[in-house]
Amino acid sequence: MGSSDIMKRAQVLSVSEGGKVIEGMFDGQNMMGPDGKQYPVPANYASKSKLVEGDVLKLTIADDGSFIYKQIGPVERRKILGTLMQDEKGEYKVLAEGKAFKVLLASLTYFKSEPGDQVTIVLPKDRDANWGAVENVIKAGAVDTGSMSMSRTDSSEETELEEL
Repeated sequence: MGSSDIMKRAQVLSVSEGGKVIEGMFDGQNMMGPDGKQYPVPANYASKSKLVEGDVLKLTIADDGSFIYKQIGPVERRKILGTLMQDEKGEYKVLAEGKAFKVLLASLTYFKSEPGDQVTIVLPKDRDANWGAVENVIKAGAVDTGSMSMSRTDSSEETELEEL
């Protein structure tokens, strides 16, 4: 989905009186508001929430100026497996289905990913996208998914290996 397409779709969303609550559309790293402005979405929130292009977000701007985002309209999703690469500019992308998808660096650092790793990304189901949300990482050299190394060592979080 191109930036101009997201801009057109975002224009039908609302801004409440005083500009305290704004609805917009996620473009892969920012929220595009109906006012044509880009609002920065924290990479950790976008990564943890696995936001994809086209998701509708609500931004509440608190009295102290802080931004509070909430996903209010997720688009249908699909998952694909690709290979993490780093281009000549140093940007990380996942090569899948013959295309290079941009991914948030916050997701890659969370999983301690490196070029060559297999990465499952989440994309919008019914539209083209330039950005993918990282779902999981299979470290390069893992024999199969049963022996994949889970890079996170934070014992306070449980990792679900299989969805029922």
